[in-house]
Amino acid sequence: MKNKITLISLLILLGHLSIAQDLVNDGVKLIAKKYKAVGVAYAVVKKGEIIKTGAIGYKNLETNEPLDSENLFRIASISKSFTATALMQLVEKGRISLDDDFGDLIGFPVRNPAFADKVITLRMILSHTSSINDANGYFNLDVINPSKSLDWKKSYNNYSPGTQYQYCNLNFNMAGAVLERLTGKRFDQYIKQQILNPLNLDAGYCVDSLDTDKFAQIYEYDSELDHFAIRSAAYNPRSEEISNYELGYSTPVFSPTGGMKISVTDLAKYMIMHLNYGKYAGKRILQRKSAKTMQTKVANKEGYGLALCEVNNFIRDKKLIGHTGSAYGLYSSMFFSPEEKFGIVVITNGAVLKYDNGQVAITKEVSNFLYNSLIENPQELPLKKGGK
Repeated sequence: MKNKITLISLLILLGHLSIAQDLVNDGVKLIAKKYKAVGVAYAVVKKGEIIKTGAIGYKNLETNEPLDSENLFRIASISKSFTATALMQLVEKGRISLDDDFGDLIGFPVRNPAFADKVITLRMILSHTSSINDANGYFNLDVINPSKSLDWKKSYNNYSPGTQYQYCNLNFNMAGAVLERLTGKRFDQYIKQQILNPLNLDAGYCVDSLDTDKFAQIYEYDSELDHFAIRSAAYNPRSEEISNYELGYSTPVFSPTGGMKISVTDLAKYMIMHLNYGKYAGKRILQRKSAKTMQTKVANKEGYGLALCEVNNFIRDKKLIGHTGSAYGLYSSMFFSPEEKFGIVVITNGAVLKYDNGQVAITKEVSNFLYNSLIENPQELPLKKGGK
């Protein structure tokens, strides 16, 4: 009789948990509806472990295929942290220093012409304090190479390197090229070998190395037409460019600055590694000191470290570390607290773009809802509809 009562109690508990989990999804659906989101996928980490993943909406609007938390997204600028992580591994090995002259690393002069005596370092590149900009674009390294472009000077701002911050994608496509020059290996393959495989992540920068059936299609919203248009270029395999690949030069083909393809579940695992200062599931990817260096502000006003940023306006006044991404209509966010051991990943493959205090509103609102529902007040589940 006692065993029956225990079993019944367990079934009741499981039933309540199921209802609670469904209501979390319902809350995300209501937020997504406000922004006409195509789909939203999310993962929640508490006490250093994934406690919830989920997805609502569509992977593909044309086929009405539902979105899943294991679908792969091109996560845009969160990708930069993978590039920085790989370079920090080389710093640990003594192969390079964060204070090395970046021109020496990349093989052509990298000097702001207005401040030619000021060395631009790897640290400046990884923290967007290099005085380099994207005025000439960032898909080709020639734009800033004095021997290849007459307009190379336009790639620099009129302030001394190391004194100010300006977000710049070219910084990280160049950083990816340096990684190839140092290792003699193609960027995407090196990231897979040194980071993705050790963490057992189904992810990568090369489209042809992944199961394209898992890709969540990305849609950009046209406010005039009130219509979402598919952006298939997000997953362009760039096969011809890759077939003629030149190490240390063709690197932007893989977009170290924004080209990682990964699911919210696996991105949460990667996030836990940084949350734990370099360690996940018994495997150490970075030394603790290196992980902390990445999380330490270089650009104090903007809170930017080495491809990771400190914010205090994303989830209430919590001090969080992480990054956001935006490309082709996709919006992503990955923020975590090393002190409190929680983190949240949210990705939408298409939504109406609005901002809340400088942050993309949909990812911020979903993240706050998930924090309130699953981290701060889990005892209050089941939730009221929408988590209000």
